[in-house]
Order: sequence, then C-alpha cells, then structure tokens
Amino acid sequence: MSAEKMEFKTELKQLLHLITHSLYSNREIFLRELISNASDAINKVRFDSLSNEDRLEGNKDWKIKLSADEKAGTLTISDNGIGMNRDAIVDHLGTIAKSGTRAFLDSLKQQDVKLRPDLIGQFGVGFYSSFMVADRVVVTSRTAGSPADGVRWESDGQGDFVVESCEKATRGTDVILHLKEDAKEYLKPWSLRSLVKKYSDFIEHAVVMDVEHEDEGKKEIVEDELNTRTALWLRNKSEVEPEEYEAFYEQISNDSAKPGRVIHYTAEGNNEFRVLAFIPSRKPFSLTWEEPKGLKLYIQRVLIMDSCEGLLPPYLRFVRGIVDSSDLPLNISRELLQKNPLLEKIQKNVVRNVIEALEAMKNVEYDRYVAFFQDLGVMLKDGAARDWANKEKLVDLLLFQSTKTETGKYTTLADYVSRMPAEQKDIVYLIGESREIIESSPLLEAFRAKDWEVLLLTEAMDEFLFPSLHEYRGKSLKPADHSDTDVPADGPTAEDAEYKEFLGMLKTKLPEVSDVRLSRRLKESASCLVADKEGMTAHYERLMMKMGRVEEESKRVLEVNASHPAVSALLSLYAQDPSDPRIENYGRLLYDQAVIAEGSKVKDPAAFSRRINELMSRSLGVV
Repeated sequence: MSAEKMEFKTELKQLLHLITHSLYSNREIFLRELISNASDAINKVRFDSLSNEDRLEGNKDWKIKLSADEKAGTLTISDNGIGMNRDAIVDHLGTIAKSGTRAFLDSLKQQDVKLRPDLIGQFGVGFYSSFMVADRVVVTSRTAGSPADGVRWESDGQGDFVVESCEKATRGTDVILHLKEDAKEYLKPWSLRSLVKKYSDFIEHAVVMDVEHEDEGKKEIVEDELNTRTALWLRNKSEVEPEEYEAFYEQISNDSAKPGRVIHYTAEGNNEFRVLAFIPSRKPFSLTWEEPKGLKLYIQRVLIMDSCEGLLPPYLRFVRGIVDSSDLPLNISRELLQKNPLLEKIQKNVVRNVIEALEAMKNVEYDRYVAFFQDLGVMLKDGAARDWANKEKLVDLLLFQSTKTETGKYTTLADYVSRMPAEQKDIVYLIGESREIIESSPLLEAFRAKDWEVLLLTEAMDEFLFPSLHEYRGKSLKPADHSDTDVPADGPTAEDAEYKEFLGMLKTKLPEVSDVRLSRRLKESASCLVADKEGMTAHYERLMMKMGRVEEESKRVLEVNASHPAVSALLSLYAQDPSDPRIENYGRLLYDQAVIAEGSKVKDPAAFSRRINELMSRSLGVV
C-alpha cells in the first residue's frame, strides 16, 4: 500500500503543540515511557502465546534494545513484542484513546511546568513525550504471526503523520528518534545507562545496549544488560531499600511522590501468592471515579492482566501494585479468571492487609494519614457504605470535623462517642456545602447551648454514608435537621393551647410547608426548616436535583422559636386581629429566612425584598 498522509485528531494536535513548545523540564522521562510501552508489548505477546505459541516465531528472547547512532543523531528503542498492523498504528499513534482528554489538556496547561512531564505519563500518552527530545519520530512495526510486511509511521509532531507499508524481518516495534540538537546527550552510553537505572531498573525484561568492551587488548562489541530485572516482590522485605520501593512505585504508577505506605508480604499455605502494593500519599492525577483501577496480576511472573479489578473492590482503586500467584493456571482465560474462587480469596486477603496498613498509618503516622485522607478519604467513605464485611474497620478509619475540632482538624467516631455526655443518646451530624455555612446554621443552637458535639460534614458522599451506617457502638446516628432527632432542650410544644390555633393559621397561609411547630432546637433564631421523619433534608434534596433525580422540592416542617421577640410579637398581633394581613407577610418572612438559613434559594426574591423593605419602613416610623 502506498504512503498515506493523515492528520492528528484535534486534541492530540494541542497536546503535541504543548510538548514541542512548552515542555523541557525533566524531559528525560521520554525513555522511561518508551521502555514501559515496549515492556507492555512484550507482556501482551507472552500472554497471547499461552494459547497460540506459533505466533512467537521461535523468538522468546524477550528484550528491549537501545541503539544510539551518533553520526545519524538517532536513538532507537526496539522490542520483540506484539507489534502493530496498519490500523493499530493509526489508531494508537494518531489519537488519544482516552476519555477526559479535554480536562487533561486544561490541567496540563495550568500545572507547574516542572510537573507536566509526569502528568503526561500518568495520563497514558507517554509515547508523545518522544517529541520533547526529537524533531522527527519514525516507528516501524510488524505484528506477531503476520507475514514479513510491516508498517512505517513517521511524523514531526506538527499536525500530521505518514503511514506506509515496509519490510520488517522480525516481530515487534522500533521507535526511531531523530534527536534535537539540544538532546544529543541521550546518545551517550553513560546517559542511557543512567536513565535506565533511574527509571526502568525493575522492568521485568532485559533492557540492552551494544557496548564496546576491551579484553586483553582486543576490542569487541557485546550486548550489555542495563537493568537488574529483579522482581522486587520476590525478594525478602528486609532486603529491599526504601529507595527501591519508591523507584518501583513510580515505575508502576507514574506518581513522582513517595508512596504513603508499602504493603509487601507473601501468603503461604493452601494458596500461595506474593503481594507488593502501595498506598499513595496523595491522589494520583489520573485517578477518577469512572475508571476503576486494579492491581497487576502475575501468574508465575507472567503478567496476565495489567489491571485486574477482581483483586480489589472499587473503593480501593487508589492502591497500586502487583499480585503474583503460583496457583492460578497460566492459560486461564480472563472470563474464567473473574469467576475463579481463588481470586476472591486473594481479594479478601489483600483488602484485609490494605485496611491494616491504613490503620497503621493512622495510628503511627497520623499527620501523613490526614494528608492522605483529605485527598482520598471519600473513597473510604464509599467503602464504608458498601462493604458490609469490612464496615466496622472502615468506619474507624474515617475522619470528621465537628463543633469541637478546630478548622482543618479532625475527630473519629470513637473519640466522639468517648466525649458524649451521659444524657446524649445519639451521634448528631449536619451536612452542608462548607463548614462555615454549617456552623452558622440555627439548627445547632440547642446543641451548642448544652455543649453537645455535632459532626460537620461537607462531602456529597456523606449523604449516602450516614444513612447506611444506622449506628456506631450502640449509638444511633441522627441528622440535626430531622424533626425526630432528639434535641437537648426543654421548651413549649405545638400542643400548647396558646400557640395551637396560631400555628394552624400559619400552616394554611404557607402551603410550601408540611407543618408549623414550635421549636425546641432554636435559642437565638426565630425560625428554621427541618425534614419530616421520612423526608429528605435540604442538602440531600439539592444534591439529588443537581443529579436530575428529583424534580420538585419536598415540603419541610417550619419550626418557630416561641421565645424570640419576633415570634411572640406575631402571636400578639394574631391575638388582637387574626385577619391582619401583616400576619401572613411576617409569617412568610419567617419561612423565607429559614429557607436562606438552610442554604436554599428563596422562590420569589422580589417579594421577599418588598417584605423586608416594609418591615424596615415600619420600624423607622415611615409607615
């Protein structure tokens, strides 16, 4: 087939423009990315050969070769992996096959220039880092088991690429970089050796380079292996240095920060497997709710799945690492693997060890755990709401702000319960958009007066978590904005004859509410809104409306403070003349200010303003 010129997809053009014009800091990571791609290609053909060994063409000498030609100014990275045909090379190298590319590009533009290369690797577009050091890139490839015809891809990274057929005698892929003048240092053997040691020492396959050796006056070219290739998880934990763990973590996660916790152990007995996993110290850039990540699954050191979701539940998708099993069959299909009972046993074991590692971090390195929790605690909350087998342990890992913690400081449910006064029966919480908004809520007045602690919750996940918990150590969990929540105060009730008729009248004038009652929770404010026993709270309802799951606002209970001057004055006005139109106007003011206090929007702001202006005029003696 003749040469064909094609254009990059729009977003890839923008990415390449950033790479070629803006990214120069730490550009040496290009070699790490290309070696990782080559290693992945070898793993794929190894896995494929389990069911079709003929495709190997007798070539099982797995390796990645670096070839530097100082005269031509080229660096070639070659592998004997799975290879690509014409369609695959156009698809893989002509577009970014990943959702969220627009968000990625926006983040890349805003990110500190020193961090940009790391973000490229994290987002799975590492091949394009080639253009940080090369002004022209040529890729030749041939798929395993295909005829000798290969495919050649070439681009200068400016907006288009050329694809044509070519001859290639062996299976695999060659990436040929025509280096820029200021990148010729990467042709030096010492430079390449240093980069492989720094970034790819733990790659499973040999990374080799031809070097000149002299022995007894004779010079010869030999193939030198640049990486140790030691599978870190096969070594004894006591023999591994922290720096080795950090390098391996960066290699498998593309996270340049040090891991928050290392989990390294061997499970022995009826089922033998090895685990090397890492809890990050922060949220990796590429981690999203939509894309669950699993651990890499090896069987007898052969990579079977790059991301095996069956090894971890979704709420622990921030954990990175590997599981190497000796008992699973090498030729097992992915479909059968997901149903294998041994995989479920491995998952339970790994989950238990991850939770124990988080407990250790929380108990021994609390400040580090707080930093981790601020980034990833929402996922642990998701687990506590769903994982019934580990619910108690997960709940004890959760941190919360409360009325008795300073801003930015946290408490646990265990500590909360230990501080509860004898007369307090329930754990009380309130959910809102921010701590500042919650703390200003009139719903907290009675709790403050009695010095009862209230949890201040600000994440959407809290709305799903707390109803699922029901209780903790024998204490029920109750929202402060529910009408049936026990309030630490004595006060009048709606049955008091003095108020009963007045409250009934207000209810008829305010069809927006389900009921009007006297409040026991208010000390300073005149009114507030609370959810009925089975009703949605205001914050939860707003959340559901944003998600399109609720279309209409529900009716809530209006509570009024009998001891507040505004309410007692309104009662006096009603006693003098129940038909006075001001009663409805001022009753609506009580309702509107309660709506504002709960964080919702007043339906008729103009009418609310008119009532306020009228009240001001009367107060100033104008009317």
